[in-house]
Amino acid sequence: MTPPSLDRRFADAMGATLGPDFPAEIALAVSGGGDSMAMLTLAHNWTHIWGVKLWVVTVDHGLRPEAAAEAALVRETCDELGHPHATLRWRWDGAGNLMDAARRARIDLMGRWCGRLDTLLLAHTRDDVAETFLMRLARGSGVDGLSAMQPVRKVTRGTAPVPDMDGATPPGPAADRLRLVRPCLDMGREELRHYLRVLKGRWVDDPSNDDPHYDRVRFRKLLATLAPEGLDAGTLAATAKRMSRAREALRLRALKAWTLCGREGPVADLTFNRDRFAGYERDTQMRLLASALQYVASAEYRPRATQLEALLDRLLSGGSGTLHGCAIRTGHDALHILREPAATTPMDLPPGKTVLWDGKWQVFHTKGTSLTLRALAEDGWQQLPPDTRAALPGGLSHATAQALPSLWDGDRLLACAPLRAGPETTAVLQEANGFPAFLLSH
Repeated sequence: MTPPSLDRRFADAMGATLGPDFPAEIALAVSGGGDSMAMLTLAHNWTHIWGVKLWVVTVDHGLRPEAAAEAALVRETCDELGHPHATLRWRWDGAGNLMDAARRARIDLMGRWCGRLDTLLLAHTRDDVAETFLMRLARGSGVDGLSAMQPVRKVTRGTAPVPDMDGATPPGPAADRLRLVRPCLDMGREELRHYLRVLKGRWVDDPSNDDPHYDRVRFRKLLATLAPEGLDAGTLAATAKRMSRAREALRLRALKAWTLCGREGPVADLTFNRDRFAGYERDTQMRLLASALQYVASAEYRPRATQLEALLDRLLSGGSGTLHGCAIRTGHDALHILREPAATTPMDLPPGKTVLWDGKWQVFHTKGTSLTLRALAEDGWQQLPPDTRAALPGGLSHATAQALPSLWDGDRLLACAPLRAGPETTAVLQEANGFPAFLLSH
């Protein structure tokens, strides 16, 4: 039997992830490399059948002089195919890991650029899945880390304008959430390049893909060495898929445990019944604790396994602790996980502007000058009127109140809207589906 063409496989992947009612418009992230240029061609051909409009975006990280020419190649191809294109520019500030910073900036910039579009296609392939599997295996990852990339992932995106760009921008208003869709996960890198060669398509090979200073490059070369022994990209990607199935089963187990031993507080704080929590197997305890810390802190990633193990041992022994921007307090019959005020980030808030603070609070004020937005903390608690401290609303406590958003003029507390303290301000907890939904999706 003749295997299906890449066009057929792309259409099937799009149907499985987005169908049957496709968006009228979709964004594509195209770097100029072989994978993304092949995805652009596949998507272009697919639109002839489904009538979807494509918007194409390229991020120039400013790390190589050739990057501008690569973005120009994408723009020229888009002009030929009849799709609007934009180039977004980012410059590294030297902080943190370069590759991780570039990846985060890329998703952030493209998400903000997308405007009204809620779907962005990424050109990750089966080879990317296999390389990621090997990299995480070397770090000692468990089931979650070794699971395959998901075909669809939803992220929260910022709303600030893109500071440096050329080209077309999808008009707003911007959607709050963005779907990252990977329709090429079951396709090999060489398959995609062969597809382009047959169609006389153009692409650019990034020289950094051969630079052994990068972990992914070293593991890519290792994968080529392991392939003759049966550990090729297809085998490792298939194993990663099986890990994904195992992850889903473990998530469901953790969800059932949560319904029997946990409850959610009024400000995204979580409480576990200590005895029931202690009665579950180690993996379920780890999964619940890791997800709880990530949820309460609105963090992108979970804490490292070694730190989590140490914290879990301390909690099961009756101790308390802090990790991942959270404080975990052990009571007689409960484990309470709440946001740590010192882990939140203060910011300036001009009048009339609504901002998202600490990943969960929409905050706004109308006072005629810019104020500092930060956690209430103990110094703010002491400035609250005594009757406010004595009558906290909605199940709040002294501990949970300290992480609430508050507005300051220097060292003087002006307002803490969740406690109904102070005028001319609002702070609304962003609507979310709650911890059970988070547990199943992270």
